[in-house]
Order: sequence, then structure tokens, then C-alpha cells
Amino acid sequence: MASLNQTDSSDVPLYFAYKRTSEHDGYMETFHSHQGIEILLIHRGSGTMVVNHKRYEITPGMLCVFQPYQLHHLQLNYSDNEPFERSIAIFEPTMFEAYFEQWQGLHAFYKHIYLSRLAFPCLYGLGDAIELSNVFHSMEERIGFLSKKDQVEEISLFLVALFRALKPVWQKREGQAVPSDTRKTHQAERILKWIELHYAEPFRLEMMSKDLHLSPYHLSHLFKEAIGISITEYIAARRVHQAVMLLTATSKPVSLIAEEIGITNSSYFCSFFKAQMGITPHQYRKRWRR
Repeated sequence: MASLNQTDSSDVPLYFAYKRTSEHDGYMETFHSHQGIEILLIHRGSGTMVVNHKRYEITPGMLCVFQPYQLHHLQLNYSDNEPFERSIAIFEPTMFEAYFEQWQGLHAFYKHIYLSRLAFPCLYGLGDAIELSNVFHSMEERIGFLSKKDQVEEISLFLVALFRALKPVWQKREGQAVPSDTRKTHQAERILKWIELHYAEPFRLEMMSKDLHLSPYHLSHLFKEAIGISITEYIAARRVHQAVMLLTATSKPVSLIAEEIGITNSSYFCSFFKAQMGITPHQYRKRWRR
């Protein structure tokens, strides 16, 4: 079963990896989100990505930006024995914003990336993305030797260099057409949009089938093939993601949060949440507020 993993970056200034490689299902395919922003550069590998209720092909030379708390999922294709190689930076954007303020244009771009509603979460056709890759490589050579007192300064310099390299590429390509949709992708996105409208209601496959004019079998088969998990697993991940948002951003009682994500039994919600997140809703909220 696909689970949901939410990364809390509040205790660590930067989660970083340069050309990390996974082979033969070595990458954990989960729906997840982060408290911070994620910059993901794909060097090798193929598969599909789901973000903002849309499906995208994963290709080498692709750069993805996942904004804070943005639910996303990567399903990789290992059928050709091709590894998945990527560079990653995850960080809390407000923590480093002051370092960008002396450069007006770069500061505006930095805020655009983490605050604006981006037209697309990814750019295609970057090839080797040499300048971006070099920024990651330079940080890789330094990060293991940083003292605690130098961490924030060095990370801020890395991020300034990263966004300086990203700015002209993003501004040139933002809004350009992504690779054309297949019929399978279009149908899967119709299902994702239906779920987004109805995930907070008791789920009935028959109702989805009626609304989308597809048989229950075809719905289930098409979604699993396109997205990589079942409809019920996706709905579970979406509900937990919303529950996490409500637990951390509001003081609503757990019983009310359960109702707001379509679960009427509070005890079942606690068990359901723990199965997905490893701790109960009360424990999650307490840990978050520490």
C-alpha cells in the first residue's frame, strides 16, 4: 500500500542529495509532502509523477518544484534496468529569504517560486542542466565538512547560487507546453479531479462510475495503471494529507477533523491515521507543537 509521508524540515536547515541513485524498486513510492520547498533535478530514470491532480512523465533533464505542503507522488519504471538518479534540495524558504533581499530581481523570483501559483510544477528538456548540476556538485563537496556555526551561511550561499542558475531557465520555459497528454493520462486526471471534489465524502465507486461514465472495473484498472496505486489508496493519502493540514494549522478537535475528511467514526479515524503516519492524530499534533 502506498503511504503518505510528510517531512518536517523544521529541525534541519537543508535536506540535500547529489546524484542519488536507486535501483530495482529502491525508491520508496509514497504520496508525500514537505513543510519546506523541494527542488528535484532528474538525471536518469523514467516513470510518472502526480502533482496538483495532474500526471506528468518523468524524463532525464527534468526539473520539478514542489511547494510547501504540496502532495506529490513518483512512480518509477525499472523495467529497462535503468536506475533513478536525482539531485534534491528541501528547505524552509522563509528561513533563508533574508539572504535574497539585497538582489531585488532574484528575491522576487525566489518569492514567486515558493508563494505563487505556478503554471506547472516542472520544466522539461534541460538536458544535462550543467549549471544547475554544478551548483549541486559544489555543495556536495562542502556539505560533509560544515561546522554547525557555518551551516546556515553555507546553505544560504548554495540556495542563492541555485536560484541564480534556475532563474533564467525557469523564466524562459515557464508556461511552455509539457509533453502531450495521452488518452490514459486524460482519463486518470478526470478521476483525480473527481476525487479532489469528493474525497471528504463517504466513497462509493458506483457514484464515481456514474459521474464519469466509466465502468467500475475500467475506472479501477485505468487509475492503477496510470497512477500506480488504487483509487482507495489515493483517497486515503489525500484524506491524511488534509488531516495533517488541519491538525497543524487549526485547533479543531480530532473528531471534527475526522468528519471534515469524510470519516464519521472518530476511533476509526485515529486507527486509520496511525496506519498511514505511524502515530495517532493527537500524538502528531503534540509533536508538531513542541
